[in-house]
Amino acid sequence: MMHGACRSVNNWSKLDKVGEGTYGSVYKAADRATGALVALKRIKLSSNEREGMPLTSLREVSLLRRLRHPNIVKLLEVAVGSKLGSLFLAFEFCEYDLSRLLDSMPSPFTPSETKCLLEQLLSAMAFMHTNLVIHRDIKLSNLLLTSNGTLKLCDFGLARRIDGNAAAEGSYTSKVVTLWYRAPELLFGATRYGAQIDMWAFGCIMGELLLHRPLLPGSTELKQVQLIAELLGTPSEKIWPAFPSLPLATKMKLPEQPYNELPHRFARVKPAPDALELLENLLRYDPLTRISASEALRHRYFSAPPFAARRERISERLPPLPRGSATPSSHKRPREAHDAGSARNHPANSSDGPRRSACAQQLRDEESGGSGSGPRQGGSGGGAHLGTPAAAVERFRMRKAQQATQSAGASSGEGGSQLVASHQGASHLFGGREGGVSDSGATIDRTNACISSSSSGTAHVMAAVARLPSPASVLASSDRQL
Repeated sequence: MMHGACRSVNNWSKLDKVGEGTYGSVYKAADRATGALVALKRIKLSSNEREGMPLTSLREVSLLRRLRHPNIVKLLEVAVGSKLGSLFLAFEFCEYDLSRLLDSMPSPFTPSETKCLLEQLLSAMAFMHTNLVIHRDIKLSNLLLTSNGTLKLCDFGLARRIDGNAAAEGSYTSKVVTLWYRAPELLFGATRYGAQIDMWAFGCIMGELLLHRPLLPGSTELKQVQLIAELLGTPSEKIWPAFPSLPLATKMKLPEQPYNELPHRFARVKPAPDALELLENLLRYDPLTRISASEALRHRYFSAPPFAARRERISERLPPLPRGSATPSSHKRPREAHDAGSARNHPANSSDGPRRSACAQQLRDEESGGSGSGPRQGGSGGGAHLGTPAAAVERFRMRKAQQATQSAGASSGEGGSQLVASHQGASHLFGGREGGVSDSGATIDRTNACISSSSSGTAHVMAAVARLPSPASVLASSDRQL
């Protein structure tokens, strides 16, 4: 049956409800004539009839009709229901979404498999950005996988066209992109931005696939800014010239942390140097220096061993689908709790519960230096672990102690020289910049022991160290200030 140019939704038989969000429900359905599977997204129209079809759905239909790419989910047609205003979008059906898939896999993707997935996503993004479209909601749960290992980027509800002139980027809302993947310029209130916000989100996804857990799982916008500062250092005009002009730049007081801690965060998983270099080019504060999708595709990370796995290899890793029930990873999951901030106000995503609970526990363990059950970034021991936010503050605290030691040693003659030598040795043990990382359980108490064993200058140094706050107090104070 046809309604104008659209078929009736009765041409499909609904098999399962596989997802629901603010702007629609998603069903797994089969074409009654051919048996072909589709994902039917029912659009929730406004109760105010004059508002009609939501703007997000109009954008999604308009953009997906033009964006035809092997790694972008295909909009097959628009269908109508029997009731006035009942509208459905029929998409090609994809069996898995990447977020749920990672939760259900017994072991994470290998480096070559990860490279295959990242290359497919970049290919979609490069095509999209070349056509002057930004997605504005790239995240794991918007990445689908077919049974043959092909990755598909979906959910273009927040996507929009942009001006081709980078200097004339439009003024848009900053309340876009799920919180964990939101670029710093958005967090600081920027309303003029471009494709660089998608590249930051890609960097977060790459980090998550390499690290085997979310890279920046903030619970609020303020906490997210703090996590970014702890990982990349505190933003400043020197590294980000436009930073002082952002609306919220002067309203957030961040902990003083001048170092980029990316290498320490990934010390346990030991990614290839090329992978770390690409990640550093993606996670840059200044969007003008952030690498583009086309440039990233040409990065030597993708041409160096281990080479990207074939899609057949990805297909072999996928878990079997249960019979007679919904797929274990729905075509489109409900949105996450922090999805797009107040711009869309989506309900909490219950399917992200295990991941969020585990991340919350890891953050609590890391900040307290405890021995939680979640994966750790350093070795064993009760002190701050080397890949954690608390450890970043710990290392900065030790560097301050080292500077105080050297200052006291310069004024106390030969005994001071012995004191400096003693503490320089301690910096190698405790993971200072010069000495590398060798002990994840190092604490300031052991630093005090080294300092106390010297013959002179001790009182000055001990007083300086005593004035330094603990990592826990620094983090707590930062929360209050933010």
